[in-house]
Amino acid sequence: MICAARLQSQLAYSLGVRPIRPVVPTWVDHLYSCRWIYGNGVLVLSVKELSSAAETTAYYEMLARKLGDAGRLTGLGDGAYATSDGSVVARKDYKVLLVDVAGLPGEFGKPATTRSDVAITISDSILGCWTGD
Repeated sequence: MICAARLQSQLAYSLGVRPIRPVVPTWVDHLYSCRWIYGNGVLVLSVKELSSAAETTAYYEMLARKLGDAGRLTGLGDGAYATSDGSVVARKDYKVLLVDVAGLPGEFGKPATTRSDVAITISDSILGCWTGD
């Protein structure tokens, strides 16, 4: 879903830009991910599928330690936080979403907006489609 044509269309409308290369998904160790390559940066979306609440919490907290927890975000899944580079980590059911905007410039899109706002917009779009595990 995070790499699907429907999301690509939705984000092209929201962000005002389209990737310059095809979005190709990968699946390794229960981590589904794809790189969105734009003319002036790269966005990486990933979803880790876990098998229990405890595993989900452990992974979610590990990312907070690794990427830095810059503050909780409300209204995104079952819990979310911004990272020190403006990316977003969100959990819902037994899945953890990472919207990694570290490869984007500080201002991105047309009209330009902060990459942290881009991460929140993308997270909201994705989580709005999740209906359960």
